[in-house]
Amino acid sequence: RLPRLEKETKADPKLKPLYDTLSKVKNLLEAGTPVHQAPGIEQEHIADLFLLTAKPVIYVFNLDDKSLQEGPLQKQVEELVRPANAIFVSAKLESELRGLDETDRVEFLESYGQKESGLVQLIHAAYDTLELQSFLTAGEKEVRAWTISRGTTAREAAGVIHTDFARGFIAAQVVDYYDLIEAGSLVAARSVGKVRTEGRDYIMQPDDVVEFRFNV
Repeated sequence: RLPRLEKETKADPKLKPLYDTLSKVKNLLEAGTPVHQAPGIEQEHIADLFLLTAKPVIYVFNLDDKSLQEGPLQKQVEELVRPANAIFVSAKLESELRGLDETDRVEFLESYGQKESGLVQLIHAAYDTLELQSFLTAGEKEVRAWTISRGTTAREAAGVIHTDFARGFIAAQVVDYYDLIEAGSLVAARSVGKVRTEGRDYIMQPDDVVEFRFNV
């Protein structure tokens, strides 16, 4: 494809950015460097190539119980796969956790020097790798988390719930999750000034609890 594109670029200079991107990708692959690790690659130029190395990667290592607690070994592996995320789990431990209630689960994890289960760690790593975050909505019948990309505006987030929310967006009533927990209720949080009104261009934050105002 590159030889043909090189000739076409001479006749049509507008194709040069595409040629430059594909040339860079070729050099990366020949050097054994994953495409997703290289800055400045125009994704629209390589979308039709369906390159596996253009996709973000998370490495999950299954360890025995003893190795799960050995920090030096894990640090060495993390250095090898950096900048990708590395998650260390014990499949045996994860299986045993499934039969425990929340209190016993916490104590069981602590006995192995762990704060979170491997599944929870993997979810966090996936969100980080894919640049995702969540916000919460809370009503009388349901509390729900919604997944959005980092940098999503309030109006765009409203559209994730329903297109009418985005189309008729007026404002977002926002309170930080930890402020809400400390206050005990939305009414109490509002009484101490923790609930704020944000406009359509507000950039959503990971700990936001939101009520959208809209009119259609």
